[in-house]
Amino acid sequence: MTTRSLDLVKSGDFKVIGKRPVRHDGVDKVTGRAAYGADIALPGMLHGKVLRSPHAHAEIVSIDTSRAEALPGVHSVVTYKDLPEPSEGTTELNESGVQATYYKAYNMLAREKVLYDGHAIATVAATDPHIAEQAARLIDVEYKLLPPVMTCQQATAPGATLVLPDIYTDTEGEIDAEPSNITSHVIVEEGDLEAGFAQADVVVESEYNTATVHQGYIETHNATARWHEDGTLEVWCSSQGQFGIRQELSDLLRMPVSKIKVTPMEIGGGFGGKTTVYLEILAALLSQKTGRPVKMTMDRAEVLKGTGPTPGTWEKVRIGARNDGKITAVHVTLYFEAGGVPGSPLGAGVMTALGPYSLKNFRIDGYEVLVNKPHSHAYRAPGATMSEFAVETAVDELCEKLDMDPMEFRLLNASKEGDLRVYGPPFLRVGNIECLENIKNSDHWQTPLEQPDEPHLKRGRGLASGYWMNGGGQSSAQGRVNPDGTVTLLEGSVDIGGTRTSVAMQMAEVLGIPIEDINPIVPDTDSINFTGVTGGSRVTYATGYAAYEAARDIVRQMIDGMADIWEVDPDEVEFDDAVFSTNGQTATFKEAAAMLEQEEYGILGTATVSPSRAGNSFSVQAADVEVDTETGKVQVLRYTGTQDAGIAIYPPYVEGQLQGGIVQGIGWALNEEYFYDSEGRLRNASLLDYRMPTTLDLPMIDTIITEVPNPGHPYGVRGVGEVSIAPPPAAIANAIHDAVGVRMRDLPMSPPRVQKAISENAAS
Repeated sequence: MTTRSLDLVKSGDFKVIGKRPVRHDGVDKVTGRAAYGADIALPGMLHGKVLRSPHAHAEIVSIDTSRAEALPGVHSVVTYKDLPEPSEGTTELNESGVQATYYKAYNMLAREKVLYDGHAIATVAATDPHIAEQAARLIDVEYKLLPPVMTCQQATAPGATLVLPDIYTDTEGEIDAEPSNITSHVIVEEGDLEAGFAQADVVVESEYNTATVHQGYIETHNATARWHEDGTLEVWCSSQGQFGIRQELSDLLRMPVSKIKVTPMEIGGGFGGKTTVYLEILAALLSQKTGRPVKMTMDRAEVLKGTGPTPGTWEKVRIGARNDGKITAVHVTLYFEAGGVPGSPLGAGVMTALGPYSLKNFRIDGYEVLVNKPHSHAYRAPGATMSEFAVETAVDELCEKLDMDPMEFRLLNASKEGDLRVYGPPFLRVGNIECLENIKNSDHWQTPLEQPDEPHLKRGRGLASGYWMNGGGQSSAQGRVNPDGTVTLLEGSVDIGGTRTSVAMQMAEVLGIPIEDINPIVPDTDSINFTGVTGGSRVTYATGYAAYEAARDIVRQMIDGMADIWEVDPDEVEFDDAVFSTNGQTATFKEAAAMLEQEEYGILGTATVSPSRAGNSFSVQAADVEVDTETGKVQVLRYTGTQDAGIAIYPPYVEGQLQGGIVQGIGWALNEEYFYDSEGRLRNASLLDYRMPTTLDLPMIDTIITEVPNPGHPYGVRGVGEVSIAPPPAAIANAIHDAVGVRMRDLPMSPPRVQKAISENAAS
């Protein structure tokens, strides 16, 4: 086997990588054969439903379950008292950091207080879901209402109501003496900030707000649990990582992972929102009490009220530059809502805010703030969209004051290999500049933007950059060679959007066999070694790396076996382009598989890896919009995005991830938000009122795959799942300014807000 230099590798050099095969799961999904979590049906199965709080903030005076328990068909009712006393440990929240197990348990079932509209209080198991729902409504809860705090500004104001009484601000290890709604204050800085601003000829300073938005996956949360008589627990659910679900259940139930088996079902979208337990723990407790399997599913209102959306934010950016366009200093202040309990993607927001820029003097102050909303959770590049919206909008304003082209400004200040990342080590090889150049040279950027004839319609063009760190972490893969020369691949990563194929293609490339000869399977937690969550843009990189190593293990074993058959030393057997050879004797991969089977060699290649050089990812995007100055409606006319994929293993997957992130970013920019009333109740808990974009709201989205190989992967892979969502809000805000001359600093940029800004600008 030989390894080619990454400097020489292009996707066109490969036999399998870079091609466009049919996805392995495609036929089952389009024909309806694929089994999702809600498809589970077990003998004797009960159905569970949840009682949720109608209040944003209230003490629980009492809970009376007697009427529910007396209803015919009801088998069990569970409250927080049925949860084991939480441990002192922490639960991994993947891209959203870690959370104390106590607060995880508190979020699953309310204790002394309810902390948001939709907070789960109790759950019921009955013979059918309708009886369970009726029983849940029969549970009597007495509340003592408390004032809610709904925004970072409200929560941090003097005298604000405390969401939790035992929270003290942690500022880099120093704990405040007085309780607060600010759980933590993170500081990242480099250089001399004030000296940098003193060097600036132009300084821009602005504030920004982003709304709470939801990931918007189509499939709602579901879980089925069966607690066996021997004390073991079996769970089926749609999640982004069966091992993460197993660990959280272990933490919350205080039982060893060896007694829990989680089977991943097909998943109808997640985007970071399905990396944690919600119904799984409730179904498990109900099954334990009833001795029967229990199935639970959420309706859409429960998903919007009771699961983790992205945090709303309040942000401040101060940025200075010389007249030649060189940035001299940046100060970013971020306030991120955590929801009712600690734990948020603040850290990721801090790490990504300034990623696209080469800087000498900067400071980022990050504050995590408790508010009476659902506990925030990861959403595709969690934290990055909010922090980069603020920075990229401020950059455009700086370009305006400098009278400098925004593309040339970004090229002048672009981060590159060797530049310091805000969180420490310098960048390795990255494609930030290449992405900028690909947009600059695109037909979109080179084509002049024409104005419409109607005087009330104005068009503008905007640009924005995005950055995401990308993740590594542990992944496992096994490849079993079958007698006919096909390979059954077990890989531990849940497939959300095509990773079965992108991982299998890397195994096929090593073995030199067609992708159709690889059968990828995502097994349960008992059938493969630990594999991290499908998130962080890590699967094609890390699990693909595991498949690559498992394939190499297959080749080593087959070389040893063929050496025995040919009665030569293994060093004399060569393998190239799916052919084994020695001293004039040859055997194709299929022939060798059959020969080894006859000689009773069992070939099982295995690998568990934890690669640490994920390779950072950048995206640059251009947006053309049309603004109706009478109504404030913004229509996106044209959109082009590029992203550094390293080497595009499966180009349709890369294009799909890029387009999907852009679509979500457009929704975030223009329409999506949680709308709460003055009492903290969510008033748009349906997809009719929570306004996600449809095909009628979107243009055709052009994609350009930039390929700058990642030196930390044998095939140069970089993750592609997340960074594409970061630039759209800023790109559209900058396009709106180009069209009508107003700066939009609050998301979403809905028609009333845009129309108001236009009117105020005209009156000033």
